Amino acid sequence: MSRSRLFVSVLKKSFPSRFILARLTRVPGFRGLIDKMLFDGDHLIYLPKDNVVNMNVEIEPPESMVLPSQVVEHFIQKARYHWIMNFCICRESMKCQDYPRDLGCLFLGEAVLNINPAFGRRVSKEEALEHVRRCREAGLVHLIGRNKLDTVWLGTGPGEKLLTICNCCPCCCLWLVLPTLHESIGSKVKRMPGVEVRVGEGCTGCGKCTEVCFVNAITLEDGKAVIGDACRGCGRCAEACPVNAITVSFEPESVERAIETVDSLVDVE
Repeated sequence: MSRSRLFVSVLKKSFPSRFILARLTRVPGFRGLIDKMLFDGDHLIYLPKDNVVNMNVEIEPPESMVLPSQVVEHFIQKARYHWIMNFCICRESMKCQDYPRDLGCLFLGEAVLNINPAFGRRVSKEEALEHVRRCREAGLVHLIGRNKLDTVWLGTGPGEKLLTICNCCPCCCLWLVLPTLHESIGSKVKRMPGVEVRVGEGCTGCGKCTEVCFVNAITLEDGKAVIGDACRGCGRCAEACPVNAITVSFEPESVERAIETVDSLVDVE
């Protein structure tokens, strides 16, 4: 059953308290219950921003170059049903001042037919492609996969019929809770397969990258940035580095591997 405006209004007011819920996942008695209720079956992949992949290359990439956003575009083309939210629940809840609140999630799959029409609208493939393009231009990062939380707060399902494409900002995103969540749950949000983020010799240890890393994966050691295993490969650190010392690269087959993974999780046809 789709959710009411009142339900979503209450959710927005309680959204800042999500860190309390995240801390409870570290309590054995609560962890299994919260996982089952809100995260069961989840598998989400962060896609690095197109503009930071090989960003230190001076020439413009050829049109044939494989880019992370092609994962999103593949599923838009494949899907039968497309739904754009009128708002981003995260930015709306936090009253974001830096990124557009009206650039909400894109949902694909049959389960979108059960979403309350007060929250968004069905769109064409062309409109969906234009929406994600606008999101990228606004500086947002795509997160794609199966996300039980969306079936819960939207009152739709089943999960295998709803593909989530979030367009995340660094200041309000739900997944700022990742460092707080128990690893067994946090590990369901993953780096795109084949993506590597490296710190080069040019690093001056300014710490700008540590300020933008939403999972606290970057530390300064001996005056240099060190990227840990918690990195989800979003690429914001490379974008923030004033000396271009951080590079984001991925294997040519990374896009196909990500598509295969998502395909195994959700049926969008």
